Amino acid sequence: MPSPPAAVAACRLAARRLLGELPEGLVLVGCSGGTDSLALASVVAFEVDKTGRPAGAVVVDHGLQDGSAEVADRAAAQCRGLGLDPVVVRRVEVAREHPGGPEDAARDARHAALVAEAERLEAVAVLLAHTRDDQAEQVLLGLARGSGARSLAGMPPRRGLLARPFLAVTRADTAAVCAHDGLDPWQDPHNADPAYARVRARGAMTVLEEALGPGIRDALARSADRLRADADALDQLAATWLAQQAEVPTSLPAHALASQPEAVRTRVLRLAALAAGAPSGALTAAHVLATDRLLTHWRGQGPVSLPGHLVAARTPGRAGRIMIGPADRVE
Repeated sequence: MPSPPAAVAACRLAARRLLGELPEGLVLVGCSGGTDSLALASVVAFEVDKTGRPAGAVVVDHGLQDGSAEVADRAAAQCRGLGLDPVVVRRVEVAREHPGGPEDAARDARHAALVAEAERLEAVAVLLAHTRDDQAEQVLLGLARGSGARSLAGMPPRRGLLARPFLAVTRADTAAVCAHDGLDPWQDPHNADPAYARVRARGAMTVLEEALGPGIRDALARSADRLRADADALDQLAATWLAQQAEVPTSLPAHALASQPEAVRTRVLRLAALAAGAPSGALTAAHVLATDRLLTHWRGQGPVSLPGHLVAARTPGRAGRIMIGPADRVE
């Protein structure tokens, strides 16, 4: 049998490596029917056929476009045709109001559905088809928003039940898989709609490549890989400090926290705000830095407004504390 094209081999190898890292048991592919996810379904089916590992798919229907049910059913049929089993179609309701906008609302609904199905079916992982192109665009969006290291670290290869084997391959590679395996992917019209930030980022990436050279995508993705290790270490330091210094995560000793390096201090404040109920998608670096000024530039100023109808305030004196919670409960 002739060897597959290099792009197909790269995608199969990426799936094989990640599958080899997972414990025994069912794996699921999150499949929309688009090029990337259909290619992932195909290479996973190819790989598990050799090992006997059970593999299925979950197709999430967001209900945001006319004909979405038919698109979902078609994706499910292609997954079954590849030999994946079980294949589940899950309809979700996307929140109309979301602090991160419609894209974040759809993503949160999708991830919740995928994790719920994985838990119901006792799967060991759900595989997502984000590519190196997606990673680079994610970093570019983070730069445009003035985000911190965590956002610039991009998408992790694994987090909880979600895993991304394709972060080392490109969209061109996944398109090659679909062509090689005779698949007919769905072309999402949202992928050409500039109303969505990810589409604008894709266009901006093309401009950057013309100005700076074709290596810009790989460079941004490599930067994400390097920043992720740093961000993980700083997040752990912040979580450890919070566990050791604060009996209640929303009441922080101001003097002790002020002595911490900024990278740790601001992470502690973010963790405290999230513990108080601030929506993660709406809590920005500007919110955290404004709260940090209660530590670094304390002049007796009033509370800082935070998302989720919360405030951060400092009580006076050397024994003062940073208190985060609803305005009527924080003095």
